[in-house]
Amino acid sequence: MEKTLLEVQNLTKYFTTPAGQLHAVDGVSFKIEEGKTLGIVGESGCGKSTTGRTILKLIQPTGGKIIFDGEDITNYSTAKMRKLRTEMQIIFQDPFSSLDPRQSVLQLISEPMIEHKMFRSKAEVEKRALELMETVGLARRYMNVYPHELDGGRRQRIGVARALAVNPKLIICDEPVSALDVSIQAQILNLLRELQRNMGLTFIFITHDLSVVKYFSDDIAVMYLGQMVEKAPSDELFANPMHPYTKALLSAIPIPVVGKEKPERTLIKGEITSPVNLPDECRFGKRCDECHEDCRKSNPGLKEIRPGHFVACHHVG
Repeated sequence: MEKTLLEVQNLTKYFTTPAGQLHAVDGVSFKIEEGKTLGIVGESGCGKSTTGRTILKLIQPTGGKIIFDGEDITNYSTAKMRKLRTEMQIIFQDPFSSLDPRQSVLQLISEPMIEHKMFRSKAEVEKRALELMETVGLARRYMNVYPHELDGGRRQRIGVARALAVNPKLIICDEPVSALDVSIQAQILNLLRELQRNMGLTFIFITHDLSVVKYFSDDIAVMYLGQMVEKAPSDELFANPMHPYTKALLSAIPIPVVGKEKPERTLIKGEITSPVNLPDECRFGKRCDECHEDCRKSNPGLKEIRPGHFVACHHVG
């Protein structure tokens, strides 16, 4: 039986603004088994990055529960979370702004190990840092080079090495390839998959690129205005999307084959609803062609339509 590494129950994160409460993350729930990957997709501002950072408690949650490896960490203190940082790591979207420009590659990779006192001597730290450079495909000649002297792909490899340095169980990848060229994207994705196979890592992969998330994820969750509107195994979601928003997202994927018949596009009309002081109604309703009276009366929750396939829509199922 597969072990559940992370369980999130009704996770919420609200920000207070002059206009009211901004619902960045609102009632998100899911589980991830050890060694698996959950992809989270959605347009900019849907709350996917905030979800990842709240799980790591880089941002304090407003409500809900975060259960990691059987322990409820929701109310862990800063000191307790510090000890847990070796088991939960993050790879940031922008590899340049997430690295200290005054440190060399070797120093950057060594820093987490020194911070968490993982080795007794400087020689052991350096040896492990060089091993990690080899693992992520960074040549040894770059050990004394600084981030501004490297391209985006090599910078992101430093970010991957830093995350691996403390031997984590869970890594949250916050759009780790969106700032890279397509060929470099493929290299980083292949690297992460190989590391997952070899080390049994569990990933939350946050992205807006549906082609990338299909390739990399076991399950995919689609977010809209702070909520999950659909969650299913990767193949099932692409073969049988049910929520109107998911259908529109999938129809927007370009087909790079000349002469192949292109499916009809599902266009999303209108403006996205403000996430401040949201009413109790379907959040996608104002942009949905299938919106009816009951959609304006209550906000639908996730319901299981097929085994493992969850949808938040009044007119599905």
